[in-house]
Amino acid sequence: MEDLEVKINIDKLMSSPNIAELLSEEVNTDIGSRVVNEFDLDKNSRAEWEKRVEDAMKLALQVAEGKSFPWPNASNIKFPLITMAALQFHSRAYPALVPSEDIVRLDFDPEGHPDPEEAARAMSRNRRVEKHMSYQMLIEDQNWEAEMDKVLITVPIVGCAFKKTYWDFNEDHPVSENVLAKDFVVSYWTKNLKDCNRQTHVLYLSGNDVLSRQRRGIWSDIDLSTRSAVQVDDLTLAQDKAQGVMIANEDPATPFEFLEQHRWEDLDGDGFKEPYVVTVHRESRKVVRIVANYFEKSIKRNAKKEIMRIKPESYFTKYAFIPSPDGGFYDIGFGILLGPLNQSINTIINQLVDAGTMANTAGGFLSKGIKIRGGNYNFQPLEWKHVESTGEDLNKGIVPLPVREPSQVLFTLLTTLVTYGERIIGATDIMVGENVGQNTPAQTAHTMAEQGNKVFAGIFKRIYRGLNEELSKLYRLNQLYLQEDTKFPGGKVMPLDYAEGGGDVRPSADPYVVSDTQRIQQAEALRQAATSMPGFNQYEVMLRYLEALKIPNIDQVLPNPKGPNAIPPPPNIKLQIEQLKAEERKLGLQVKMKLGMLKLMEEAELNKGKILKLKAEAMKAIEEAGGVKEGHKIALLELQMGAAKQEQDGLFRSIEIMQQAAQMESDKIGKESKDDGNSGGLPGMAGQPGNKGTPQGPTQGA
Repeated sequence: MEDLEVKINIDKLMSSPNIAELLSEEVNTDIGSRVVNEFDLDKNSRAEWEKRVEDAMKLALQVAEGKSFPWPNASNIKFPLITMAALQFHSRAYPALVPSEDIVRLDFDPEGHPDPEEAARAMSRNRRVEKHMSYQMLIEDQNWEAEMDKVLITVPIVGCAFKKTYWDFNEDHPVSENVLAKDFVVSYWTKNLKDCNRQTHVLYLSGNDVLSRQRRGIWSDIDLSTRSAVQVDDLTLAQDKAQGVMIANEDPATPFEFLEQHRWEDLDGDGFKEPYVVTVHRESRKVVRIVANYFEKSIKRNAKKEIMRIKPESYFTKYAFIPSPDGGFYDIGFGILLGPLNQSINTIINQLVDAGTMANTAGGFLSKGIKIRGGNYNFQPLEWKHVESTGEDLNKGIVPLPVREPSQVLFTLLTTLVTYGERIIGATDIMVGENVGQNTPAQTAHTMAEQGNKVFAGIFKRIYRGLNEELSKLYRLNQLYLQEDTKFPGGKVMPLDYAEGGGDVRPSADPYVVSDTQRIQQAEALRQAATSMPGFNQYEVMLRYLEALKIPNIDQVLPNPKGPNAIPPPPNIKLQIEQLKAEERKLGLQVKMKLGMLKLMEEAELNKGKILKLKAEAMKAIEEAGGVKEGHKIALLELQMGAAKQEQDGLFRSIEIMQQAAQMESDKIGKESKDDGNSGGLPGMAGQPGNKGTPQGPTQGA
């Protein structure tokens, strides 16, 4: 833009789906030409690196090539040293980096949430985000794991791999795809992606892909009626040769090549360049789209409202293997690190095979005196030839070539080179599952395995760091584009859940544990410590132990104490004992009460009979009344009958009072047993009241 002045309001630039529609044809042509020219400069600046990668891929993929020295079709064996190195790394890194269905973790800082209710909400929010992001990566983005698989098999050979993370508006979820190093080109001056001023992703799109973008209104119209062959570099040709394929001429399915370049341009005319994503059709150099790669919050201004800094959105994540000692952008892989060693091994092997071939099949010289019928002097198995010369003449006239057997020195050198190559890649016997010896102590074998993992552990941590960056980008995309509450099989997540932070997101994998054995040993040590001392969260301890063992459906055997399948806490044993004692006392009281009531009721029945007898005697006396004496007798009977009735009423009141007293005593016993149960638990009963200083088991801090 040094020659062509452009001045568009920055707010309009940020809101436009295609800035190219706002620019003149002259400006678009200038930008398109510079994009292609600068891409060619960047690609040419790494030509030597591409040649090294090409050689490394040929060695790793065991590409068969013809050889004319020392004779046509001579031995050309390729020892699979780099192939073994890549497979060794991949076999350990893949399961360690993607250990389960839960790929994402959000760290929780208790000190940042002193309020218990706020801490509970933050933890719940973290769990929702973890499950949602893991669901997005494994279920919604069905290719994420396959793309990660490709990264982990590519990065040990090439030295670096790239993933592009963006929001797919067609599918309405984020996507991360593997970008081959040959299709991702950066400026010569690039030291890291964060400060890279120019990076280009080569896109190969079908006609439908282009038309879809045009009809969505995000790409300008472009005439693609004429199709030309895609430009193929040497690295692509090497890959095609390794796979045994080749590009067909005039194939109607040939894609169109576009350059998506992330670059800086000054389109608002203030002298400060802003970051944009420019997409150009490489052949015609026509700009099809320009979009701002920043937001208002990305801009930092001074007191005069002038732009001082813009932080662009990052799309690409670099996975590094071994950093280049010279500080260069492209890292070192086994392909470059072991390439010369692998070629030396190949040379020695082929020399040994060629020497063996010569020793087994070498010819010689025939003198003129040797007379053999026919023109073919070569022998095949079980073949005899007629000659006209004597055995003595044959012995004198045939002189074999002085060919030596394969050199023992070369074989020793070969063994040395292979051994050192295996030491570099960590492919020792114990690391590939081979027995190190029947008499080797277990601790010695464990130490050997641990030391064998040292090189791998350092590389794995760099891969872990790359995945951490990728997860941060996925989190950022959800912050920007998740617009409404989203339900998924693991629950529901809200845009507000992503509104805060994002720096605490990380992979669930442990960067310091690179094997199943280490993971199980760590979990077992934690479990033993939790059983021998108080203060551990027993649920989390057992959860980690079962996860290390890779037990499926853990929630079915160890439900979350705060989840829907939570098992109720066990009853208080002391409370149960006190309740049993209370029941015993109640039963004793009931027995005593029944015995007392039976005695009173017996007395009442006897008294009732006495009353009836007195009534009968009184009635008889009345009938026989004939004098004062009989009148006194009747009066006496009435007095006795009244006394008996009073006694009967007393007995009934006693029974009622006894029942009330028994009920009051029963209520008192129940209250005392309840109070005793709440006063304290028995030693060792985790999770019950009154056990101060005792681990609370699965109910604590889960």
